Amino acid sequence: MKRLIYILLGVVFGMAMYKAEAASWFRIYEMFNFASFHMYGFIASALVIGVVAVQLMKRRHAVAVDGKPIIFVPKAKTVWRYLLGGVCFGMGWALVGACPGPVFVLIGAGLMPMVVVAIFALLGTYLYGLIKDKLPH
Repeated sequence: MKRLIYILLGVVFGMAMYKAEAASWFRIYEMFNFASFHMYGFIASALVIGVVAVQLMKRRHAVAVDGKPIIFVPKAKTVWRYLLGGVCFGMGWALVGACPGPVFVLIGAGLMPMVVVAIFALLGTYLYGLIKDKLPH
């Protein structure tokens, strides 16, 4: 039953992203050309909600679905890892016209070329899992 709830929440989230035009290639194009505030507002609101949610989880000692405590481990604050990761992510986002979340929304909307993007995103994630121990994190 829990999996069905997660699937339904994912569908509702996808519909909301599609209706808010957060999965629109044109909105993403406008954002990278600094021609519209739409996507920046969307990202900023997600950031604010995320910060508030994490702070609430920390203060209330939240637990995961399986009952284990959620622990936030601070990461090393190195500039290069975030700079390189951000540049790679941004370039992929700009070239494809969608970040990983909206790729599946666009597939659901009938944009079949995004299937190729999803396959390569999953392949890249798998390859990262294979070599992550050899990378300088």
